Amino acid sequence: MKKVNVVIVGGGSTWTPGLLGCLVKFKEQFPVENLTLYDIDEQRQEHVGKFGEVLFRETYPELNFKYTIDKDEAFNNVDFVFCQMRTGGLKMREKDEKIPLNLGLIGQETCGPGGFSYGMRSIRDMIELVEDVRSRSKDAWILNYTNPAAIVAVALNMKYPDDKRIINICDQPVNLMKAYGKILNMDYHDFEPKYFGLNHFGWFTKLYDKNGEDLIPKLRKIILEKGFAPEDAEQRDASWLETYGMVKNMLEDFPDYLPNTYLQYYLYPYYKLSKLNPDYTRANEVMDGREKRVFEECDRIAKQGSIDNLDMVHNDAHADMIVELAMSIHFNQRKTFITIQQNNGAINNLSDDVMVELASVVGANGCEQFHFGNIETFYKGMIENQYAFEKLTAEAYFENSYQKALQALTLNRMVNSAKKAREVLDALIEMNGSYFPELK
Repeated sequence: MKKVNVVIVGGGSTWTPGLLGCLVKFKEQFPVENLTLYDIDEQRQEHVGKFGEVLFRETYPELNFKYTIDKDEAFNNVDFVFCQMRTGGLKMREKDEKIPLNLGLIGQETCGPGGFSYGMRSIRDMIELVEDVRSRSKDAWILNYTNPAAIVAVALNMKYPDDKRIINICDQPVNLMKAYGKILNMDYHDFEPKYFGLNHFGWFTKLYDKNGEDLIPKLRKIILEKGFAPEDAEQRDASWLETYGMVKNMLEDFPDYLPNTYLQYYLYPYYKLSKLNPDYTRANEVMDGREKRVFEECDRIAKQGSIDNLDMVHNDAHADMIVELAMSIHFNQRKTFITIQQNNGAINNLSDDVMVELASVVGANGCEQFHFGNIETFYKGMIENQYAFEKLTAEAYFENSYQKALQALTLNRMVNSAKKAREVLDALIEMNGSYFPELK
């Protein structure tokens, strides 16, 4: 069985230990020859790197493992690049969330003005990454789940329209299927989903089991009666429990399909704004919670030199999804994943250029989206409005256009005011400084 060489970009992420544990879990099905962590933050990555040395020494000694800040060392002779970078780190995420909130707008990582800010920062680094990889390993698969995935996917498609070895994907649809599986006492791998939308902006219309039965009616009834929670609720922070809890409210108002959790911000912006604390946001929760827990555990295991507890590397959807995607490509398994691709007629009544999130078969030749058909007026209107925001954001970056940035934010359902859009745009430009292109 041919072994592969893998690089994890964002090696210092708090999600990386789980991904390392997942590679151990799949070592027989997806054997790795060389694994490299790459990050621009050497100190942050060292926490995870030293943990990885202990983990692989005990559980995967045949693997060649290293961590580096050197691009040549990271990207030469690579088969797969798993990309999970965060431009500006959690400190900039905190500002993305707090500046809109202090202006009376929702502050959220991937949605609204915060998502715009994060997206404008991320595009440059993602383009640089693609160039770095392609100059050293021209045929490597770049499996990208860097947020905000919607804006990043639009920008990468504009820049590299013919590069079919860049696959943009998000773990939230998988997280939702895992939650459905827990409700029904079923393995989510056995589901056949029918899903449409944009990233963090979509709906499950059908969810078939092995026998072809659509499970959506059963799930709808259970969620409306008992509510909804993530599959790993005991490991989630309070804000995530609130997020999943809103699915019940969305189904009460719009019962046709099972919604992505992020739709709450677009459907109930005033309610969500009233629930957010401008002095303590999700970024603070992560820094005080998951980040602290993960790095402390990494340091403890590195210091003692042996593995005695792998609670922090549980194989969550984030890790399993990306490894299973790579396996499907490498062995041409042609399994189904929900990926972000150019529409090209998959949804009949949307423009071909829209970067839609749909079920796809993934194999050695990349992604083949399932044809979806037509979507109803309500969902079409929602998607077209949101995609206009995403496309204008990417165009604002490439064209250094203040006007298009203003148009993008004015269209966003969390802003919906040109005056508010200008106010928050000016504040975000000042806050981001050299992270942003010079908007004229």
